[in-house]
Amino acid sequence: MAEAGCPECGKAVVARFAPFCSVRCQQIDLGRWLKGDYVIAGKPDEDRSGPGAPAPDADPDGE
Repeated sequence: MAEAGCPECGKAVVARFAPFCSVRCQQIDLGRWLKGDYVIAGKPDEDRSGPGAPAPDADPDGE
């Protein structure tokens, strides 16, 4: 089975930086994630007032 190369530059993968060949390629990929260049498809989140907000169909009085 042939090993895949670094997803950024195609060079041989180095175990320390797997699946990349260097910290530089890791950082390039991380930057793309942080800028929003990569997305994972899914349903859009509903507008919420914050973490732990009750579900829209929840009783506001907790009953």
